[in-house]
Formats: sequence, C-alpha cells, structure tokens
Amino acid sequence: MVRLKQQRQRSSYWQLVPFLRPHWTTIGRALFCTLIFTVFWPFLAWIAGELLAALGAGDMDRLVRLSLWTTLLFLVQKLAQYGQDSLMAKAALDVAFDLRNATYDHLQRLSLSYFEMAQTGDLSYRLTEDIDRVGEVVNKVFHDFTPCILQLIVVLGYMLSLNWQLTVATFVVAPLLAGLISWFGDRLLFYSRRSQSRISDLSSLLTEVFSGIRLVQAFAAEDYMLTQFKREAERNRAAKFSAAWLRAIQFPVVGFLYAMSILVLLLLGGWQISQGNIDGADFGRYVAAVLLLIDPIAHITENFNEFKQGEASVDRIFELLSLRPRVVEAVTADPLPMVTGKVELRAVQFGYDPDQPVLRGIELMAQPGEAIALVGASGAGKTTLVNLLPRFYDPQMGQVLIDGIDVRTVSLRSLRRQIGIVPQDTILFSGTIAQNIAFGRPNFDHQAVKDAAKIANAHAFIQDFPNGYDTWVGERGVNLSGGQRQRVAIARAVLLNPRILILDEATSALDSESEALVQEALERLMQNRTVFIIAHRLATVRRADRIVVLEQGQVVEMGSHEALLTKGDRYAQFYAQQFQP
Repeated sequence: MVRLKQQRQRSSYWQLVPFLRPHWTTIGRALFCTLIFTVFWPFLAWIAGELLAALGAGDMDRLVRLSLWTTLLFLVQKLAQYGQDSLMAKAALDVAFDLRNATYDHLQRLSLSYFEMAQTGDLSYRLTEDIDRVGEVVNKVFHDFTPCILQLIVVLGYMLSLNWQLTVATFVVAPLLAGLISWFGDRLLFYSRRSQSRISDLSSLLTEVFSGIRLVQAFAAEDYMLTQFKREAERNRAAKFSAAWLRAIQFPVVGFLYAMSILVLLLLGGWQISQGNIDGADFGRYVAAVLLLIDPIAHITENFNEFKQGEASVDRIFELLSLRPRVVEAVTADPLPMVTGKVELRAVQFGYDPDQPVLRGIELMAQPGEAIALVGASGAGKTTLVNLLPRFYDPQMGQVLIDGIDVRTVSLRSLRRQIGIVPQDTILFSGTIAQNIAFGRPNFDHQAVKDAAKIANAHAFIQDFPNGYDTWVGERGVNLSGGQRQRVAIARAVLLNPRILILDEATSALDSESEALVQEALERLMQNRTVFIIAHRLATVRRADRIVVLEQGQVVEMGSHEALLTKGDRYAQFYAQQFQP
C-alpha cells in the first residue's frame, strides 16, 4: 500500500479560530448561560450546609423554606444548563460543517499529482471521523471543560472564604494531580496519532478491496486479502488497546490520589475543629463544597484525554489544509475567450520527477478542426502530453498555447470548460443517467441532454430502461454495460460542446458491436473540433489528419496514415505488428 507522507507539525488548536469566529454570537450566548449555571454552585454548597443544619436541629419550617429555595435554584441552573448545552451543540456542529466543507473544497483544488499518491481511504477518514472528533472537542471545550473550570474557581473561592488553611492544604495535592494528568495526556496523544494512522490504513485497504472485488474473486485471492486485512486489523487493535490500557491505568491512579486527599482533608478538618478554627456547621458546608469538586475534576481529567486525542485529528485536518497545489491559477488570470481550437506545444519538457523527463522538447501544432492521433508504445508519453492541455500538470520548460494564449495565463475553469475528455475508464457517479450526462450542471435542459444522447448513440438504450433518463446508474455506473457507460461519457462531452476534444483509448475495452456504436458516436462528436486521439489499436487512427509517433518522450515521426506507411519507419513497423501475420 502506498503510504501518504505526513508532514508532522506542532499541534495547534488555535488554527480553529477562523472557523470559530463566524459563530461567536452563538458561543457567546452559550458562555453567558454557562456563567449563570456556574455562579449557582456556591449558593448550592451554602444551602446544602444549611439544610444539614436544619435537618440536625429538626427545624421543619426552615427545612421547607430551604427546600423551596433549593428547588428554585436548581430550576434556574438547569434552564441555564439547557441553554449552554443546546447552543454549544449547534456551534460545534456548525464549526465541523464549515471545516468539512472547507477541507473538501481545498482537496478538490489540489493538483492531480497529489491524488496519485494519496490514499482514498485515508482522505475519507479525515473528512469524516477526524472532523467529527474536532467538532466534539469544540463542543467539549465550551460545553463541559469551561463550565468545570469555572466551577472549580468559584467553589475554591467559596472554600477559601470558609477556611483558607484547609484550602491551602487541598492545593498541596493539586500539582501532583495536574502533573499526572498532563503526563497521561501526552502519552495518549502519541497513541492516538498512531491509532488514527492505523485506522486510515485499514480504511484504505477496504476501499481498494471493495473497488477491486472483481479482480480479487477472479484470482481467487480472498485468503490472500484476508491475511492482509487481518494484519491491518491487528495493528489497529494493538494501537487502540495501548490507548485503552493507558486510560485504564490513569483513572485508578488519579482516583486513588483524590480519595487520599479527601481522607487527609477530613483529618485536617477534625484537627481544625478541635483547635476551634472552624465549627461543625462551617465544616459541613466546606465538605459539601469539596464534594462539588469531585465531578468537575473527573470531567476535566476525562476531557483532557479527549483533547489530546482530538489534537491528532486537528493536526491531520490542518495538514491537508496546508497543502498547496502544484498547478496554481495566476492571480491575474483572465477567462479564456471562446477559442477556435488551435493548439501549440513549444519546446515542451515535462517529468513527474523533474530529473527524469517524460516529454523532451515536444514541438507540435494542431490547427482548428484537425484530428491528431498520438501513437507509441506504453510509457512513450501520449497521455502525459494531452494532460498538459487542461493543465493537470505544467511543463518544467516550454509553453502550451491555445489560440496563441499561454494556458498558464487563463483561469482553470474557463480553460477546462473548452476541453472535453472521453477516457478509457469511464467514470460515472451515483445518480441518474441524465445527471451524469449533465455532470457539473445542477440546472440542466432535459431536451439538450436527450439531444446529446442521440448524437452519442445512447438515446435508444436509455429509452429501453423503465425509468428512461431517470434510471439510477449505481456506484461507478455498475448498472450499465461498458459500451453504455462509454456512450453516456460521449453524451457528456457532446453537451459540454468543447472546442478541443481528447479521446484517450476511448474504444479499447469494448466488444465489436459496442465499439462500432461508440466509434460512430465519436465521429459525430469529432466534427468541427480539434481532436487528440490516443489509441493502441491503429485501426482507430487511420482517418486522423495527422499521426504523431512518440518514442521515449520525443516526436520521431509525423504525417498521414498513407505517408507514414510509405515511409516504412516506426509507424509502419507498429502497423505491420498489428495487421500482418
């Protein structure tokens, strides 16, 4: 499996601030509710002490009054808690929504070279699980962590007012607890990063297997793939167990220390009462306040662990957002005007690795309406050459011009809207046939879709389906045959109405009957357009105006089919290999 290189960067929750800023109003209202919720804790601690005193004295009138006040205080506090929880849930989900959209939009604009190295499963995991975890962290910070911190501050302030000596003694244990929580959190961050990397690998393996299940079954490789799956699943299990084991140790250790601190507090309290520094009623209030610290401390410990785990997700998301495309639209880019279709490559040199050029000094000019066939052995550079036209890549040297305009000076959208591509492996998306023909157009003309399908020899078979153009094609067009998918792709190109057309092995995977229908559709599509044809089967390029023979990234021959046969060089040898016994 190809592993996506990860650029380690320092964790930085602050990078979420731009995504939080649009939702400050909601967050501010939630924090106001949090403040109301928190300030009631000292009153509840005080009233708990008063209730104990009234209960001990058997004063029923006072007990009833205090109970009514307690009910009112709890009602107001819980209303504030509802406001805090609902508002923060909304803000957290909105932040996750914005972050997911921004990341998806950013990924779509990265260069094709990035996706040739990236793992699809890993990207899917980052856009789903990682972003969900970031949203949960945002929710926890404001909904749980902040109220707990405020509760600690308020209650500790109340405890100081009751007896500062006992409170100072309580603080002796605090640094030890804080140090332990921090150490456990750092270890959890390490294990979380490793666990999420393992999950991404597992997700990538599943994506590969399910997309290639036909090949797996054809080669009877189920046991082989099961072995690979078990290996990745075991690595995932081991990574998750390491994090779970650490959490299992953390809570008993921290809990034990906390219990010991309560025991010491009771001993110190008894000593303070014996010295006359505090009476029993105040100590009862003090203990009630201490009990109010148990829940926030437990929550802070738990939240700190989740923040450390979420830190790994934040790093992974902003790692994607920090990537920059290799093909960048110029700041001063203008829309490409409607072109006639003249294409020129001037001294073009390109390599996926600049030190290993795939194209060397390509000089080529296609006149408007001319059909150019690119011929050569696998790896000669045919597909690489046509990929330079829509700027999937930029050459390291030389220029690509359309109607005399350097393609690097125009906007990518306006450039690609005038170039149609019919690939060998037809890509259809889940949706209806009509939606796939009108791909990229949310509001399309149904009659124009039908007209395009007729030109592509697709209308007849579409009409045979019970739902016609509303037929669901399935994932990757699984409900259609290869020839049907290819004709839908041609109809898509017809509807785009490009001035320049690229046919990349468009009929190589079809049977004879389907090929004849597709070839007829392609000939209609090619009329009055500049066309670049890539084909291994030379029968499909005979009618091209010119044939360009590529070898090791260089043009070695150029001419018509008859002229190149008469010349008797490289093209003639290719032709002889295919058509002579």
